[in-house]
Parts: sequence; structure tokens; C-alpha cells
Amino acid sequence: MTKSPQAFRSISEAADEVGVPQHVLRFWEGKLDFIQPVKRAGGRRFYRPEDILILKDVRRLLHEEGMTIKGVERLFKDKSVRSGKVPATVTPLVKPETLSSGVNRSHLSRVLEQIEAAQARLNAVLA
Repeated sequence: MTKSPQAFRSISEAADEVGVPQHVLRFWEGKLDFIQPVKRAGGRRFYRPEDILILKDVRRLLHEEGMTIKGVERLFKDKSVRSGKVPATVTPLVKPETLSSGVNRSHLSRVLEQIEAAQARLNAVLA
């Protein structure tokens, strides 16, 4: 049985999805302030979908782009200071030029516009 994309993930599920061992997630959590899974009774960690996106970006930055932990920490700190919040992702995981059909691009453009409009409404309410 598969979980909903919006469901919280246990540390083992998160580790599998991100592609790193569980102890690596715990290490990153200790070193990077912006990684804050929900902790339940007994200290069990549960990762939200946005946590998984951040972890995938951290993994990409460390393992594929060769950044250090300090570099990743600075990058997220700089982005969060400018935007007022911790970014969900550093860069898109899928580049627009990798999409093959114009239909996909136009659909994704509309979705992006809707997301940006919703974000603007939320920011107006929070301001």
C-alpha cells in the first residue's frame, strides 16, 4: 500500500525516498538548522513533503554538486534572509528545457502562475 504524496514519512521512508541512510538524515538535522522534522512522543521523526524536497536538494548539493555542509548552510541562510523564510527548494529539480512537449510546458506555466498567485495572497495575509 502506498502513501498519499501529502502524508508524513517516517525516517526510514524519508531516507529511502532521498537516497541516503537514516543516520545521514539525523546528521544533517544536527548540522543544518533548517531541517526540522516533526517529532512525536518518544522522539520519532516524521518528515513533511516539503521536508523531503529540502532533503533532496541538500543531497543534490552535497553529493552531486560537491558543496560542503557549511556551504549548504550558508546558501539556505542567504536565501532565507532575502525571502524571509527557508526556501522549499534551492533550484528546480526538473529544468524546463528537459520537458519534451509544449503541452507540458504550458500546463506547468499555468500551474506555476496559480502557485505564485496563491503565494502572493498568503504573503498579503501574513504581512
